[in-house]
Amino acid sequence: MYIKNITKENLDVCDDADSFLQSAMWGEFKSRFGWSALAFLLDWDGYEKCPLLALTRRFAPGFSFAYVPWGPQFPPCFPDGNRAQALAQLAARLKPYLSRNTAFIRFDPLWHDDAGAGVSHNGDGTDLTAVSHNGDAALKAAGFKRAAADIQPPDTVIVNLDVPCEQILASMKPKWRYNISLAGKKGVQVNTGTEKEMETFYSLLKETAQRDGIAIHSFDYYKTLFEICGQRNKKGENLTLRLYTAVHEGDTLAVIVVLFRARYAAYLYGASSNEKRNLMAPYALQWKAMRDAKEAGCQYYDLFGIPPNEDTNHPMAGLYRFKTGFGGKIIHRPGSWDYPYKPVFYSLFNLAEALRKKLRDRKKGIKTSHK
Repeated sequence: MYIKNITKENLDVCDDADSFLQSAMWGEFKSRFGWSALAFLLDWDGYEKCPLLALTRRFAPGFSFAYVPWGPQFPPCFPDGNRAQALAQLAARLKPYLSRNTAFIRFDPLWHDDAGAGVSHNGDGTDLTAVSHNGDAALKAAGFKRAAADIQPPDTVIVNLDVPCEQILASMKPKWRYNISLAGKKGVQVNTGTEKEMETFYSLLKETAQRDGIAIHSFDYYKTLFEICGQRNKKGENLTLRLYTAVHEGDTLAVIVVLFRARYAAYLYGASSNEKRNLMAPYALQWKAMRDAKEAGCQYYDLFGIPPNEDTNHPMAGLYRFKTGFGGKIIHRPGSWDYPYKPVFYSLFNLAEALRKKLRDRKKGIKTSHK
């Protein structure tokens, strides 16, 4: 037995979660957009208690599913080889707390394959050191099915901020250091924006989405995220959502949104203009955000999502080059995995999701594959 007990709690218990996607803030935010947030306290057998956030949503008349983003949070020193079985036990133990029509529960486990190219971002409060696991086979043996589509990006780049700024710069590719310097020499000013810049951010976001063929949320989605983060910060939760703008001669060239929370900073959203792209504004923005995150006490800067590998034919190959050039560690998480409660209805959902993903990938020019 891995879990001694599970108790349903008030959402505020998730204030102590290591990952922002397991936080009370995230639960409150998603509750504004069609999800229901449930908070629990997991009493791991022989280990400390950890909070858990689960989100639920209806996907068809009479049926819903549950989702645990970047969770659960495993205690420090929890045996790597037991994680898949512990995850299956958690799925079974959560079922009585969910509605009867819940067809499956989805997890985004935080562990990763230690293939020599990355470090862990476990969400368990430990340092970013390598964590090995049995891979997909262990999850399949425990009763899980690979989701047809990932919700959170499984692959990312994490920059260590717990070193001097000179060392962070030295770890970047030479061209990246040059571009940061060039932006400054050409007069690009990086400012911390306010709500007044939200409309500018969204305008650039729409421009970027049209250029790169990506989907975006409504304006209200991003505005609400800022509002809730501000409210939670006033209540004492250690987080700040910042909007950075890069301006040149009155023109806003690029904007990024970065969340600072405890030891982690996460680059959530970015947008750039089609104008003056030779001034390298996005490089200056990232460097400013990294320095601010370090000053705020964050130890790690998560660039939050890259293609699975360096494939020049991938439509997002430019994103891979841009983010990996900042010198961080590349890690590969397992992605989204489902534990079916109602196999027949889950199979129907899985087929529909696979079809939607295939159509999206075809539109973007991505060849469908799973790790």
